[in-house]
Amino acid sequence: MNDPDILNVWHEQRLVGQLWRNTTGAIGFRYDPAWITGDGFAVSRSLPLAVREFAPEEGTAQRWFANLLPEGAVREHIVRDLKLPNTDFDLLRAIGGECAGALSILSVDRQPSGQQQYRPLTEKDVADLAARRGQIYAVWPADERPRLSLAGAQDKCPLLVRDDQYFLPQGEAPSSHILKFELADYRHLPAYETFTTQLAAAIDLPVVDITLRSIGKTRYAQIMRYDRLWDERGEVRRLHQEDFCQALGYGHEKKYQEHGGPSFAQCYRLVQEASSEPAIDVQHLLRWQIFNVLAGNSDGHAKNLSLLHLPDDATRLAPFYDLVCTRAIERIDYHLAFDVGGERNPSVITPAHWETLAKQCDVRPQFLGNLVRETADALQERIGPEREEFEARYGVYPALQRIEKVVTTQCRRIAKR
Repeated sequence: MNDPDILNVWHEQRLVGQLWRNTTGAIGFRYDPAWITGDGFAVSRSLPLAVREFAPEEGTAQRWFANLLPEGAVREHIVRDLKLPNTDFDLLRAIGGECAGALSILSVDRQPSGQQQYRPLTEKDVADLAARRGQIYAVWPADERPRLSLAGAQDKCPLLVRDDQYFLPQGEAPSSHILKFELADYRHLPAYETFTTQLAAAIDLPVVDITLRSIGKTRYAQIMRYDRLWDERGEVRRLHQEDFCQALGYGHEKKYQEHGGPSFAQCYRLVQEASSEPAIDVQHLLRWQIFNVLAGNSDGHAKNLSLLHLPDDATRLAPFYDLVCTRAIERIDYHLAFDVGGERNPSVITPAHWETLAKQCDVRPQFLGNLVRETADALQERIGPEREEFEARYGVYPALQRIEKVVTTQCRRIAKR
């Protein structure tokens, strides 16, 4: 019998535990006893494997699972299109079948099918998605709608890509890629994200695989999911992951430090404690923050960092994603999501601010200073060639001049100091 106030949490064909809501709508979580005794893993560092209930009154379970859901206007569109009450629990029941990471959330009368089913998309289907900015639930009729959820404030469309053909996952079948389309007020966003990510890869930061595609006159970014892999049978498998808000026990509304979210030093310590290769991953994290300052990515917040759990039971800092030179876009706040030594304005950050950040992370200031200079030198060397390579692949794109100007100005400022 279906209980409207209980949801099951699955990992592949195994029951992980249950969510429930109390009379006020708050969400609790408990692990299934068989999951605990059968070598199951902890869903999160903030939800350790234990024979106990994470009661609704604690808020821990609510924050973790709500972090799987879209935010802001994207969430409002889904609620409207699906005609749902705007609650975390109702949204998880409706679209929690395919989330970031390895978990599927289903009503108690459903079980994972075990079969991966997909609907092939025509060129017209993709054009319709582009016209709707990737809003899946506004495009397909109710009986064909998937159950897909990705966190964040931007519309994202998860699909399976096989042999350059797009397929829409059915039920809780896993996707392999994410499409991000142009937005009405931010037409250059897909190109900017593609180029900024390409620039980060050019200086050896671990990043997602991203390409710029187009249908008609609309451009979109196609991003390979780092939390998915292909098995020997040619099927997609999920890898468990959690973003830093989830791992540190924060709600999505506190993803920015200025809104009461974690500091960069807290994120640094998390990587030290959680990573199977902390020496490598903390350096990647430091260089990510340096890159954000120099490349104008002011939206590098705690939900844009994740821990990835690999098949060999290793835990690593996930490849970097959502890298955009936001300073090249008008009407977007240029202040950094994480401050550097107490300063959020990237144009006035000095060596003293980097030294303060180093002390907060218990890193030698000279080591961090060298990383800043090396990153600035590498970016100055690569910005021109990377733009040439981008335009050779995707065509001339004059708006990239804005990114080039931001990067060059910031790197020269470092050189002067």
